[in-house]
Amino acid sequence: MTQRAKIYTEATPEWYDMDRAQAILTAYNTGQGSGQAADPFVGCSLVPAATGSHRDFSYIAPDLPEYIAENCTACMDCVQNCPDSSIWGIVTTPEELEAQLAKIEDEDERKMLRDQYAETTKFWKTYEKKKAKDPNSPGGAHFAIFIDPTKCKGCGECVVVCDDQALRMIKKTKDNLPNFFSMWDFYKQVPSTPEVYINPRLKVDIMLKEDANQYVGGAGSCMGCGETSVIRQLLAMTYEKVGHKYGITAATGCNTVYGSTYPYNPFRVPWSNSLFENAPTVAMGVRALWDRTGRKDHVLWAFGGDGAMLDIGFQALSRMLTSGMNIKALVLDTQVYSNTGGQASTGTYIGQDAKMSFHGKSIGGKTEARKEIGNIAMMHPNTFVAQIVGPMTNHFYKAVERALDYDGPALINVYTTCQPEHQVADDVSAQQAMLAVESRAFPVFVYDPEGGETFADRLSLQGNPSVNRDWHRRKSKEGEGELVDFISFARTEGRFQKHFNKEGKHSDLLAESQADRLANWRLLQELAGVKNLDRG
Repeated sequence: MTQRAKIYTEATPEWYDMDRAQAILTAYNTGQGSGQAADPFVGCSLVPAATGSHRDFSYIAPDLPEYIAENCTACMDCVQNCPDSSIWGIVTTPEELEAQLAKIEDEDERKMLRDQYAETTKFWKTYEKKKAKDPNSPGGAHFAIFIDPTKCKGCGECVVVCDDQALRMIKKTKDNLPNFFSMWDFYKQVPSTPEVYINPRLKVDIMLKEDANQYVGGAGSCMGCGETSVIRQLLAMTYEKVGHKYGITAATGCNTVYGSTYPYNPFRVPWSNSLFENAPTVAMGVRALWDRTGRKDHVLWAFGGDGAMLDIGFQALSRMLTSGMNIKALVLDTQVYSNTGGQASTGTYIGQDAKMSFHGKSIGGKTEARKEIGNIAMMHPNTFVAQIVGPMTNHFYKAVERALDYDGPALINVYTTCQPEHQVADDVSAQQAMLAVESRAFPVFVYDPEGGETFADRLSLQGNPSVNRDWHRRKSKEGEGELVDFISFARTEGRFQKHFNKEGKHSDLLAESQADRLANWRLLQELAGVKNLDRG
């Protein structure tokens, strides 16, 4: 049995009764949980690590993604952006694949499993060419995508991010569901991707490693949740850098609610839930203890949403950044208090319809300008800052990797789509994050205090399209392409829908919001030393 097939119990105390834990998980999975006595962990307000791996959503989601191997290029965008840790890629040599298939007695099942594997350029043709030049080099290997039917919620985001049409959503039936279980069981038995096929220069290849699964799924998050995809990626890179030597202090919010739906915990890493605004303060205490007890090499993350970090907890965050302590902060920026029903926060855009800033006859939603936590964090002494989005995978991983290497405080601010509060479809989290970057709603940047003597040396706007223009224009064969501005972004989200009349004309307040976004973008250009060609 491979590590993927086991419950992770590295941190489980000796006194903990695993048989009792399994009995409780079984009771909840069969609908009998309320009749069970609480286990010792609950008495200490604890939920064991990675118990989310036992949660079964297969009876909930009406649809599942079907993999079309012949179209696959092994880009793994589906694996990177899956919010529920339900899609995984694997590379298997021809010899190993045949050996594993030989264990399958049913001929139809063997064919089904073999059809999951593709001969991609990345893992087959490239390695075959290398072997032709050097007989000692490994030859081509097969690549496959497998879907865990017990974790998939059927959001369909994997289909949207796949430019190769290698995935499509199909209706789940009593006839095809057993096939998904058979394929997933096969995946759990096949040995992990050999190291020789994992390119250390390609950050996306991290997700080919078993231990990248630091967030095992089974969380109570919404379908297509933008936060969970980002958390998965961030934890994968953290494990890549330091192994199990890290922990999290988390501010009360969506991440703590869907992360602790008893008895399911999707995290393999120790994490603690503090008061809503207190995660950075608790992190300072943990950091001080770790430093005194010989654990300076341990990484500490403080998680929180924009409400917890930009708004009510800003003072705690600012104090943490000013302290100079080696703590990394992750801000899951949804521009709204998602966990408590969509109230406006100081991270909310002008004109956004939100609770406590309703769009009515007199006032069209929030009227205050958005607080830019990334800009403010750059003004703190010796603080690494990155404003990023998960779908820009290489940019994301490099920024997180540099934050982990930086000996001091770091802030990672990530745009994370909230489907219910942004009023968008379940499958567009990655798409909306990319559009937020294109439209200047959420510019990406990296500020490295060790990048040079001047502010412009330290601040990079790399990753933004049309970096020396006010707005980006998409390429078009016909000539000047489509202009992408903040109003273009607002048209795609329900939180701004009341600002458009029947003819599609936008309101004056939304124009004010667009002006605010442009002013923020021009400020970043000025700080980074980028000449704006549209300003003369």
